[in-house]
Amino acid sequence: MWRRVVVAVMLLSLNIFIFSFAQDRGLSVSFLDVGQGDSILIESPTGVQVLIDGGPSKAVLRELGTRLSFFDRSLDAVVETHPDADHIGGLADVFKRYDVGVFLEPGIENDTAATKALEKAVEAEGSSRLIARRGMRLILGGGAYADILYPDRDVSHFETNAGSIIMHVVYGDNEFMLTGDAPKAVEGIITAHYGVALQSDVLKAGHHGSKNSSAEAFVQTVAPKYVVYSRGCDNRYGHPAPEVVSLFQKLNISAFDTCIQGTITFHSNGATIAVK
Repeated sequence: MWRRVVVAVMLLSLNIFIFSFAQDRGLSVSFLDVGQGDSILIESPTGVQVLIDGGPSKAVLRELGTRLSFFDRSLDAVVETHPDADHIGGLADVFKRYDVGVFLEPGIENDTAATKALEKAVEAEGSSRLIARRGMRLILGGGAYADILYPDRDVSHFETNAGSIIMHVVYGDNEFMLTGDAPKAVEGIITAHYGVALQSDVLKAGHHGSKNSSAEAFVQTVAPKYVVYSRGCDNRYGHPAPEVVSLFQKLNISAFDTCIQGTITFHSNGATIAVK
């Protein structure tokens, strides 16, 4: 009998702890250190978890293991911004290890080995699949949400970067602009459509800081306080490009770099942002 009482007290204490944590957790957006690639984990105030891209390898599993509890083997949604290997190379392993509720993709036709492995893993998992289009909103809970700003059209035959999903994550007064590898032409499309509504506290530098992204007009419209380069050290592409680094410096935007700082987490309480 006494053992049942002890167990009941322990469970009650655990429930109170979990409830208290959930009430005060805020929104976290973590740019994971996965080498030369992209992977972003969003954790909402109510515990909804969304993974955007999975980097080039199994390194994403290591990083998820540092963010999620040992017993947490589920993700509410996984987003493929576009089917390049440095964004989806690790996603097949994510689907094998985690139960994934929804898989969101741009609908770009692709027959690479990375895409075939991901397709097989998604099918085996049985996740719901959605094609991302402008106007869709992911309700993250606790007042947080993520809007799809692009694609606004069929991108099935687009060059992969040009079909990248662009997401705008909002929680209270804080906003995050996540652009995949969208080139300057696509930045121009959403700038013309949304204007100052693009303003965000944090911008993920498009295409790892490539010179083909981060057009000055777009960056000035977003007007971020912080920018993040998601990249590997000594990558063969020279990311971030010197002209992109100079642009952010000229605009007095504080830069973070997964190569230098590792995983970078922004925590929002809906009013202010703290960086870890």
